[in-house]
This record gives sequence, structure tokens and C-alpha cells, in this order.
Amino acid sequence: MSDTTSAAAPASTAAPASTATPASTATEDSTHRAQLAMAALYAGDRASQALGMEVLEVAPGRARVAMTVRSDMVNGHGICHGGVVFSLADSAFAFACNSRGEAMVAAGASIEFLAPARVDERLVATATETARTPRHGIYDVVVAAAGEVRAHFRGRCSRLRPAAPR
Repeated sequence: MSDTTSAAAPASTAAPASTATPASTATEDSTHRAQLAMAALYAGDRASQALGMEVLEVAPGRARVAMTVRSDMVNGHGICHGGVVFSLADSAFAFACNSRGEAMVAAGASIEFLAPARVDERLVATATETARTPRHGIYDVVVAAAGEVRAHFRGRCSRLRPAAPR
């Protein structure tokens, strides 16, 4: 995850605080909340970490995640195992559907493989929210390498219910 904060600009070049519009402030706040939600989720996501996934971008309802195909990720045909590509798409989906700060989990998903990925290729999965209600969501994820679409994934999420007291 990259740090999106930067050092403060010198006073002579900084814009006055009064120029921020309510809409831009709300967008910045929701993006910041999405980044915090993603950071918390990624911190405990041992699977994404083990596969070398890197979160490139997160915003409300959207996430971009990258991974380089390693030699231990190929199948008997010498191409990236479909389960690994699915895992990348699923992680991008997870970061996007949890980006609003509400705990969501996958309720279903499907993937269409369009072209193989090979060792040393950098795959980028871009997840986009297509529908969202308070309890459910639908997300599309495009997995691409070097501008070529390799797979298309659709995920459906449901709100995670708190554990019942025992």
C-alpha cells in the first residue's frame, strides 16, 4: 500500500482552507475511510500477503490490486494456476466491497478465464462496485496484464453478521 500523504506545502503555496468545497471534503473523507478499512483488512489477510499482492489503489466501491506471477504459481501447463488468478480477483473484490467500512464477505463468485498468465507477468485486478444495498453488493473485477484482459470475475457479497452471544 502506498502512502498518499505528503509533506505540507510551504505557506506561500498552500491553498487557503476556505477553498475546499463540502463535496471535495466528503470525497476526501470517504477515500480516507476506504484506505483505513483496506489497511485493517490487509493487515490480517495472510493469504494476499503470502501471494505477494500489493494494493495499488482503494476508494469507496473500488480497488486495484497487483501481483507478479511466480514460478510456484504455475500449473502443469506452465501457466498461472486458475486458482491463483481467482485469488487475486477475489482479494480485489474483498478490498472493494469492504471499502465503505462495513464488514462484507463473499456470498458467491464466478470467473471467466480469457487468456493465460505466465511467470514474471504482473497482473492487475481492478474491482468496481456495480450495485450496493445495505446488506448486499455486486462487484466486477477485470484482471489484466500489459493491457490485455486475462480474466473477468463477478462477486456477490453479503454483510457480515456479528457473532451471536453464547
